[in-house]
Amino acid sequence: RDQVALLRRVQDQQSMDGGTGDVDVVAAFVNPGGACVHLISVRGGRVLGSKNFFPQVGIEEEVGEVMSAFLAQYFLGGIDRELPGEVIVNVINDDFPAFVDAVEELRGVEMVISHRVRGTRARWQQMAVTNAEQALTARLANRQHVASRFEALAKVLGLEDPPMRLECYDISHSSGEATVASCVVFGPEGPIKSDYRRFNIEGVTAGDDYAAMHQALTRRYSRIKAGEGKLPDVLLVDGGKGQMSMARDVLNELQVPDLILLGVAKGTTRKAGFETLYLNDSAHEFTLPGDSPALHLIQQIRDEAHRFAITGHRARRGKTRRTSTLEGVAGVGPTRRRDLLKHFGGLQELSRASIDEIAKAPGISKKLAESIYANLHSE
Repeated sequence: RDQVALLRRVQDQQSMDGGTGDVDVVAAFVNPGGACVHLISVRGGRVLGSKNFFPQVGIEEEVGEVMSAFLAQYFLGGIDRELPGEVIVNVINDDFPAFVDAVEELRGVEMVISHRVRGTRARWQQMAVTNAEQALTARLANRQHVASRFEALAKVLGLEDPPMRLECYDISHSSGEATVASCVVFGPEGPIKSDYRRFNIEGVTAGDDYAAMHQALTRRYSRIKAGEGKLPDVLLVDGGKGQMSMARDVLNELQVPDLILLGVAKGTTRKAGFETLYLNDSAHEFTLPGDSPALHLIQQIRDEAHRFAITGHRARRGKTRRTSTLEGVAGVGPTRRRDLLKHFGGLQELSRASIDEIAKAPGISKKLAESIYANLHSE
């Protein structure tokens, strides 16, 4: 909150300082634990937002080298983003002149890199430096926090070393509609989001979570057996004895090498901290204290799987409902449905359109427009 308030105070003084240009303020910060680059976007003299980046850096890489590599990747890395006329940095590098020439040649933009600035620009610069330092410190602290939880889990599971990879699965649907299974992956440094996966579940009885989970696990581990992806050290299943048995059946069917199977079921009160855990089979049942770091890690991963499943389900349900509304209209196939929704900007806007307005869409006759309108307003 203090940082936001300071940004606002800086912004309030811009009119006095004459700041009206388009500027990106970039600060790089490096310490032995890693690097952070913080970017503040200013357009028309007003701060639009800011973002942290955490590039991979070598042990002996200097902050100027980090800045140079970031500028090249961010502004010339293939994404057609709007380029400012000025970039304010907190460190200089000998590569900057070549970078400026490349921006002008490849993007047709005359860019200036500023280092010694005053007034509002100096405050933006200092804010970016402070934010980069604080973001990296927080990231490293969180990484250490997660690592300590992994160590606690290793003790609970009787392992000499902490597991390096945990997977957790969850199912989400609305009364069986648009069922989606999620897979999230965590390591000692936190979530590995590049390895997250979602599975659209098909061909199972509506609301049958066991069958949905069976399908998701079968698809996932069949791919891993085929060399697509990495096998986890621990498979975390959100559910009780039934889900545990089903997961074990899938692993046996696919002859998956030994991995630790950990089930987590809500207790009788269904409150966090009262979960019942199952290790490898439903017979090995135990609980952990509410303040256990290992339990907190399990809860964190389970909640992330739940969140990832829900967002996937909502997106699929919304897409299904947008298209299914028009599926009963003769003459409106998948391509025409897509074109209609694109023309009007979505189902809601199409529903508001009159027959004459629908008929003005490419490829839609007056008769077909009447059928579409009637279908949309049949209830």
